[in-house]
Amino acid sequence: MFRRFSRKRRFLPGFAKAKQHRFSHVECQFPYAAAPEAVAAELEEYGLSLVTINLPAGDWEKGERGLAILPGRHDDFRRALEEGVRYALALGAPRLHCMAGVVPADLPRERAKEIYMRRLDEAAAALGVHGLTLTIEPINPFDMPGYFLTDIDEAVAIIRALGRANVKVQYDIYHMARLGRDVTATFAAYEPLIDHVQFADAPRAA
Repeated sequence: MFRRFSRKRRFLPGFAKAKQHRFSHVECQFPYAAAPEAVAAELEEYGLSLVTINLPAGDWEKGERGLAILPGRHDDFRRALEEGVRYALALGAPRLHCMAGVVPADLPRERAKEIYMRRLDEAAAALGVHGLTLTIEPINPFDMPGYFLTDIDEAVAIIRALGRANVKVQYDIYHMARLGRDVTATFAAYEPLIDHVQFADAPRAA
């Protein structure tokens, strides 16, 4: 079993609680507020394995939710990629999730997709050198308005177009349910491309 820690949680103290509740695996969105050595030491102390982290997603407080689609931000994306890989290797995390970003009002969607594909390919190549997996995740627009990737079918089409064996889907049951998709059917259809599943907070049927 694993426990998830968000960017808002002071996740180092949370590792002790995860162990207390008999979790063996954990994930966290953004570990970058702490030195990788400090996070690694906590994981070792409590006998936990870290299953995934996000790449740095830009300035969260200013509304950025990923850099992968944003024009003029390639240098920022490359630095985020380097930082994410550095942490993943230090923490033993086998996969990194790349948030796409919120589409600026003046950016045509096709242009955003072109940039996205190019940067995903760059990220997949960089992660592949280290045997790491890159994941992308459809996120519902109610919780994250303007987010680029909201469709599981498009996510799969992008992965297939890239043709990179280490690019997979991060499948969040909550987001699928909020998007009104049949969770069972979409999971069964795309299971070979799903590398990581999240199932917390899925809304109950009425």
